[in-house]
Amino acid sequence: MRTSTGLRLSFMMFLEFFTWGAWFVTLGTFVIKNLENTTDNDISIAFLTQSYGAVIAPFIVGILADRFFSAQIMLGIIHLLGAVLLWFAGNMTQFSAFYPILLVYMVLYMPTLALVNSISFRQMKDPGKQFAVVRVFGTGGWIIAGLIIGQLGWEQGHQLQLTFKMAAVSSLILGGYSFTLPATPPLKKGTKINIREILGLDAIGMLKDPSYRTFFVASILICIPLAFYYNFTNPFLNEIGMKAAASKQSLGQVSEVLFMMIIPFLFHRLGVKWMLGIGMLAWGLRYTLFAHGDINAHYWMLIVGILLHGVCYDFFFVTGQIYTDRKAGEKFKSSAQGFVTLATYGVGMLIGFLLSGPIVEKYRTGPSSHDWETIWMIPAGIAVGVLVLFVIAFKDKQNDQQAVLNQ
Repeated sequence: MRTSTGLRLSFMMFLEFFTWGAWFVTLGTFVIKNLENTTDNDISIAFLTQSYGAVIAPFIVGILADRFFSAQIMLGIIHLLGAVLLWFAGNMTQFSAFYPILLVYMVLYMPTLALVNSISFRQMKDPGKQFAVVRVFGTGGWIIAGLIIGQLGWEQGHQLQLTFKMAAVSSLILGGYSFTLPATPPLKKGTKINIREILGLDAIGMLKDPSYRTFFVASILICIPLAFYYNFTNPFLNEIGMKAAASKQSLGQVSEVLFMMIIPFLFHRLGVKWMLGIGMLAWGLRYTLFAHGDINAHYWMLIVGILLHGVCYDFFFVTGQIYTDRKAGEKFKSSAQGFVTLATYGVGMLIGFLLSGPIVEKYRTGPSSHDWETIWMIPAGIAVGVLVLFVIAFKDKQNDQQAVLNQ
């Protein structure tokens, strides 16, 4: 891959995740502060659009991008449409009007995560070495979006409608820019549509392996407490008085990049089982820190809880992706990754979003206050429970461990 091509792909990734991070982190606060007569349950309903998008995304990519349209053309069209939707979403004051716009947007946006990967991989001679360098610019885009929101004071100034306007401009730029990206024509043009392949169901046979089945179930269950973080961290931090909360939350992505770099070294000492276990333990620890943290003497607990994002995400999800890749073998690599994504971001997160809203609403103590200590200890307990079941049931066979060590 030429340097110029790498820079073009890096800029694509930057815009892709800047567009998402520009509004997604503060979505919960926007729903409560900018939309009239909303409840905590409405926050969960808003975030549910991500799960719906994750379920529908394989059909859009598997049918349209793989068989009919070039990936860069689809990416451009989707982001141009997305720019319009984001602009109108920021103008809404009623949840009933905001929700359908957000739903349509997320159904369109979620497939672009696969499209940018596809465009990148097709231009690379050695994706294993080159993709991480390009993908890290996406994390950078998410971080910068959070820093802008925090530094401009849009949370404290109740101006979060501007996050959608900023995202709309970014989406518009990416939409136009996409048409200049290297051609990525469909590889399966003229082939028969296979729903099992699109949903990754061809890899369902992997569940016959007790070790992998345990990992698969744990992946779904750990997404339940994960939903609490996505839904309510920003409203929580703003409610207790943290300044520039979105900026502080971007430290989680910084941590993600740092821990990604040391994962290969830790594999050799810990193996698959304990890498996954530490990831789950980090979720429980993070929520415990949130439960007891405050903006005074225990401010450090909040910051450490945010910084644990790198351990939470990288140790479990990245390790899990590598583990899945090796267990699947050459024949089912793509199907297996799609199957896990559908189960986690589709099923697991959907359950988490449905549960978290009513739970947070139950522990509301006033118009703008909650019993956050009790609230955060619930996902902490779920995470620890999943960890215990996983450690007992997962048998870290030598061939499983060696498969990852060879990655």
